[in-house]
Amino acid sequence: MSLTQSQPRRISLVGGRVDGLVLVAIGLASLVAIIVNLGLGANDIPISEVAHLAWRKILGQEVDPAYRRFEVILFGVRLPRVLLAFLAGSALSLAGAAYQALFRNPMVVPDILGVSSGAGVGASLAIVLGLPTVGLHLMAFTFGLGAVFLVLFIANVVGRGRSLLVLILVGVVVSALFGAVGSFVKYISADDQSLSSMVLWLMGGFSRSSSLDNVKIMALAFFIGAIPLWLTRWRINALAFGEEEAQSMGVNYESLRLIIIVSSTIMTASSVALCGLIGWVGLIIPHLARFLVGPSFSRLLPATILGGGLFMLLVDTVVRVVLPGETPVGIITSILGAPLFIIILCLGRKTWT
Repeated sequence: MSLTQSQPRRISLVGGRVDGLVLVAIGLASLVAIIVNLGLGANDIPISEVAHLAWRKILGQEVDPAYRRFEVILFGVRLPRVLLAFLAGSALSLAGAAYQALFRNPMVVPDILGVSSGAGVGASLAIVLGLPTVGLHLMAFTFGLGAVFLVLFIANVVGRGRSLLVLILVGVVVSALFGAVGSFVKYISADDQSLSSMVLWLMGGFSRSSSLDNVKIMALAFFIGAIPLWLTRWRINALAFGEEEAQSMGVNYESLRLIIIVSSTIMTASSVALCGLIGWVGLIIPHLARFLVGPSFSRLLPATILGGGLFMLLVDTVVRVVLPGETPVGIITSILGAPLFIIILCLGRKTWT
């Protein structure tokens, strides 16, 4: 598939005036998924009790002693996890959609420039050094950003930073390099416990990071990345015509590319740092959203945000309720993502140019 292949033309199943209804439907489904997730778990809480406790919390009223145990479970355990899962899925999906628009290639994923490999090395080093959880998150985030900045630096030296092909090739090389370093760190790990912690972290999950502080960090990173993409959504649409055509429309291509890369990197690095490696979300959700609402970024952006959060909530529900134990989320996204992606490709095979 060519790196400059155009975006898929829109499937005629959805008319222009139906786009709003599609977004509303996805939003309502996300809201329902959040409420259901809050009630499901080892100790199920009826939906009516979830609504009752949430309403009293909003009004700032005291919770009845009979519901005190439910309050702790709901607001202390499940709500942070649900919010973190939704934000992480939204961030990865939006980053994937932005990168696919930049590279004009629907096969591009959020870690195309090595952010996940870099974050994996940072987390592995933090585990070997015995750093606390905060140190692990900080190291993973820093190394993730460092990997992308290294890609930009090398691409600028090799190809003066303009060629998207050079950028992708350098990203592949840097990803492989950090992957090798990560494997070496695991090889020299001092004990089996550290190695086990690395493997579990790299598989992705929300159980170890589900706190309100981490939710606030993830929310901040998400808005830092999402707001510039929303403000430049019309210019991002122009990228579908190519660099020269976009510049002829008055788009500053270099600054827009930097905005997309920095915004997507911040969202992806934050998600990986807090939740580990979770694949496929940034690939399949933009495809599905494009199938439903078309390639226009003004519609694609909210669709990927809501769709990514909804998908991650559904996966987390399977992990917490259906499967025994705490199965890593990254395993489930891969199991579900691969066949779902094939189905999406089959549905849209007649629309590719």
